[in-house]
Amino acid sequence: MAELWRDIQASDFEIEIIQAEQEGKDAAAVRDLLAKQPAVLDTPEGQKAAVELLSQVRNLPIAETYQYVEPDDLESIKASRTSSGESLPHCAYSDAEMLDRLQGGWLGRTCGCLLGKPVEGWHRPRLYGLLKESQKFPLRDYIRFADIPTAVAEKYHVQQNEFSAWSFFADNLADGAPADDDINYMVTALELWARHGSAIRPVDVTNFWQEAIPIEKTYTAERATYRNLQNGLLPPATAITANPYREWIGAQIRGDVWGYLHPGNPERAAEFAWCDACVSHVKNGIYGEMWSAAMNSAAFATNNIQQIIMAGLAQIPLKSRLHDAIEDVLEWYELDVDVDTAVYRVHELWNEERAHDWCHTISNAMIVAIGLLWGGGDYERSICIAVQACFDTDCNGATVGSICGILAGASRLPKKWTEVVNDTLHTEVKGYERVSITDMARKTMALQER
Repeated sequence: MAELWRDIQASDFEIEIIQAEQEGKDAAAVRDLLAKQPAVLDTPEGQKAAVELLSQVRNLPIAETYQYVEPDDLESIKASRTSSGESLPHCAYSDAEMLDRLQGGWLGRTCGCLLGKPVEGWHRPRLYGLLKESQKFPLRDYIRFADIPTAVAEKYHVQQNEFSAWSFFADNLADGAPADDDINYMVTALELWARHGSAIRPVDVTNFWQEAIPIEKTYTAERATYRNLQNGLLPPATAITANPYREWIGAQIRGDVWGYLHPGNPERAAEFAWCDACVSHVKNGIYGEMWSAAMNSAAFATNNIQQIIMAGLAQIPLKSRLHDAIEDVLEWYELDVDVDTAVYRVHELWNEERAHDWCHTISNAMIVAIGLLWGGGDYERSICIAVQACFDTDCNGATVGSICGILAGASRLPKKWTEVVNDTLHTEVKGYERVSITDMARKTMALQER
């Protein structure tokens, strides 16, 4: 137990201050409590004290003047929506058409993730500088190591021995798409549904994580959840105990397959996304996965991007920060704001140099919405907008790529994007270490609820 408790860091307290304030808690009270953080964290006693302190912050009341209503339980979330959403056209696809759409989703997500992976964690000055000085701006294709002039590579610290900058460039793939947490959770959702179907419970999710996903392959909120599991906690306590990352993007990247499994039924997709998200996230962290799942579901029924986004919003509380933020993006689009201005506005609201902002559900959801709207459903334009905007590049490229991949179908996705992955995924999930994308699409179709 003591070893697992050791991953609470001093930076967690800094993140908790921002997180608690955004949840509507009294800033002074939060800061007063966290000023008492343990002087030594690298002992079991220090870690225990840190958990207790973070729990005190979690239990602080929300101000009566706070304008948002953000429940965590499913029934309260449903009661906080405007409705379950407008009805969508029936998905009357033949098996061949459905398989093509599903392959499009799997491929689209994989390739969008790969586009963003080499520059994950980069801020705009570095990415824009690299692209412009390599004559690759605006982004229109994979970033290939061979296309970067030596002087430019040196200037922007891109080296062959740098893990993220070498292994994940499209011209350096060994055999298909490399393992990535954005892809791990695709096969995780599929296996969970294969085992449990509609009877799935949050505890089934956490049991599978412990069985099949190594703890060192989990990050932020998922790592905190894993640690809490190893200390005997169960959902939903796993999400709220010593977890300052509880509204970060980790759940939003897990939503796509729930949409694949429930085509044209966003409400149903969102329900199972909630079951998955609540083990590690709260409030907008949960809503991000529900929104993503519902949008992926809606993409099987309509090619209208605004309708797809609204189908996602219909599944989350009306008076939530995420709902407000996406409504803002929709308004910018309707007012004919250009895409660069839209991206700039997100960067004004969220500081990419602050980890909490860079990895938060809301900042990245806004980038996803921008990629979808200004990309107009076009696969290439949409994923390039999402990745070039920075923030969590591989996550946003993946989410946008999934939805646009469904809209196109695999047969209509440009080969310049898809051929490089050779129909192959590598994951860090036990039993799925190397899989065929086509096989995953076929398995998804066999398990669909439609």
